[in-house]
Amino acid sequence: MDLSFFTMPIHPVGKPVSQSLREDREAFLLADRLGFKEGYCGEHTTDLAEVIPSTVAFMASLAYETKHIRLGTGTINMPNSHPARIAAEVAMLDHMLEGRFNFGISPGGLMSDAEVFGNLEKDRNEMFLECINMVLAIWEGEAPYNLKGKYYEVSTEKTMMPEIGQGSIIKPYQKPCPPIIGTAVAPFSQGVTEMAARGWDPISANFLLPKWVKTHWAKYVEGCERVGREIDSANWRVAKNICVADDLNTARRYACDPGSPYVFYYEQLLTKLRAGGRLNLFKEDPDMPDSDVTLDYVLDKLVIYGDVESVTDQVLALRENVGDFGQLVYAGHDWADPDLGRRSMVLMAEQVMPRINAAIGNH
Repeated sequence: MDLSFFTMPIHPVGKPVSQSLREDREAFLLADRLGFKEGYCGEHTTDLAEVIPSTVAFMASLAYETKHIRLGTGTINMPNSHPARIAAEVAMLDHMLEGRFNFGISPGGLMSDAEVFGNLEKDRNEMFLECINMVLAIWEGEAPYNLKGKYYEVSTEKTMMPEIGQGSIIKPYQKPCPPIIGTAVAPFSQGVTEMAARGWDPISANFLLPKWVKTHWAKYVEGCERVGREIDSANWRVAKNICVADDLNTARRYACDPGSPYVFYYEQLLTKLRAGGRLNLFKEDPDMPDSDVTLDYVLDKLVIYGDVESVTDQVLALRENVGDFGQLVYAGHDWADPDLGRRSMVLMAEQVMPRINAAIGNH
């Protein structure tokens, strides 16, 4: 099992943006030094707690300072942009990283972003599919493109000057394109099946109960079987909220006490999902009343915390529950205590993962 990193960075509103961004970058640089295999970050435009409006720009800031980690957009919210811009910027980033890049995509889930871009009443899943199909068509084809859809048009026919290069969009470094990754946030996600059928791979979201994460593997297999694709659990990424400390009491405090970045994360997420009518993601039983989806309940179900031995046991129990997966994706949080934030990542990489892989090897 490999260890990777993902952050949908939720920082306290009012914390200096420059400090939040600097700490987010430090986390990725630390992940690179510790041997994390991949690193992803999300993007939102209209949220003062989530201060990365462009995952491409943020990853570009890391391109020449990281050495080994594959960086990924996690994710580009496709309906909030234009396929020509996405195709060009992603190709640029792929060249900056010389192929050390994964292309993470989604329809986007923040309703205020949908509103600000004029998409609130539109079919964003339909927009997402049209946008990614056009991005791939741009990379596969040649200018002047002449792509027309319900939501987007792409052409440079009137202004193209091929003799000097004008009118063409650069193609990616990786051929035919970077690996495409999608985040799966729903139980029994049909999106996972469609991703697998197209040669893409899923990340099961860190805020999804293990009971529902387990359903993603069968959907992935279904998509692979449809097209005769090799079925390989190494392609399945599962994200988790994890806090490792040198002793159990320290881990419990940093994960569960007032002021904890894990508590703050789920306070924010609960508020958003409750307003959006999506608390089902937190329910083991669909008939469970919304009032029972409390902060304590969510923290108990979704945060792994403890010392090295305890976290090792909990991750192995997760794997036993949901099935074999290739990458454990460590979810990053605000560094309310930078020393504890860094220490958790170090212990995870240097002590927990070797124990997990030794245990898996003994099965």
